[in-house]
Amino acid sequence: MRRKDDILWKGILEDVFDDFLCFLNPEAAEVFDFDKGFEFLDKELEQVFPPENNEYSPKVIDKLVKVFTKAGKEEWILVHVEVQGQYQKDFASRMYTYFYRILDKYQKPIVAYAIFTEANTKVRPDHFAIDFMGTSLRYTFNTYKIASQSDKALQASDNPFALVVLTAKAALAGKDLKSSRERDELLLNLKLNLTRLLLAKQIAKEKIRVLMNFLRYYIRFENQDINTKFEQQVEILTGRSNTMGIEELLLDRAEKKGEKKGERKGERKGRSEGEKAKAIAIAREMKKEAMPVAQIEKFTGLSAEEIEKL
Repeated sequence: MRRKDDILWKGILEDVFDDFLCFLNPEAAEVFDFDKGFEFLDKELEQVFPPENNEYSPKVIDKLVKVFTKAGKEEWILVHVEVQGQYQKDFASRMYTYFYRILDKYQKPIVAYAIFTEANTKVRPDHFAIDFMGTSLRYTFNTYKIASQSDKALQASDNPFALVVLTAKAALAGKDLKSSRERDELLLNLKLNLTRLLLAKQIAKEKIRVLMNFLRYYIRFENQDINTKFEQQVEILTGRSNTMGIEELLLDRAEKKGEKKGERKGERKGRSEGEKAKAIAIAREMKKEAMPVAQIEKFTGLSAEEIEKL
């Protein structure tokens, strides 16, 4: 599991979560009130299911999201993304454990999705069941296997999340090729075709930016000159270099959070308090992504002690 893949999946799920819901469930737009936004409950999820300390265990990206229905009720969305090509035998059991702990804590309806990004197309279980001496239980959840999807259908889709799936699927290409140069050339063609497809779609500018960043960093080359060739082609296709790096993307997201919080505080306590709130928001975002304290100091101006307390 590559750390950057972890960051990218977490980011893209938050950036296009409305599209994600509509992609996996066409009725979502009729059920949920997207105008009220979403609340990502990462800390709350860790309270009911602490992350594993074993660095060698298969990596799963978990998201717990509060949404509102058009009836005005709060509901819960549980998203698991299996981002390592190694299936966990106890995955279904893990899904059920999440379900009953969250249900016990919040007493809210839950809809769960398991997305598998592994290279093989083997069908994975979509339920957990137990049956003993007349006492039984069956918990079923939604599953989606990226490697099994049709490129043609995904390319024809107008949903931005289809580009995320195409990107994740393209990253699996050429793994059986022994030559890194040959695989990079294959990935280059796939990556450029996806760039053209993205730019041709009628997608909001802000979403094009985050989708382009996911594409740029999720599919990576071993040879630097191939990456340079890709960057040059992107500049030709877009007419400019308008994408940003992972660190800049994280900072941009954190700054927006800080601006909102700073604006609210600024109304009561003045501009300096707002700027401090913005710096703290940026630091929290960077710390959450395990960036070095020294680097956080450099970008935010906060002291090491202030950062450690966050």
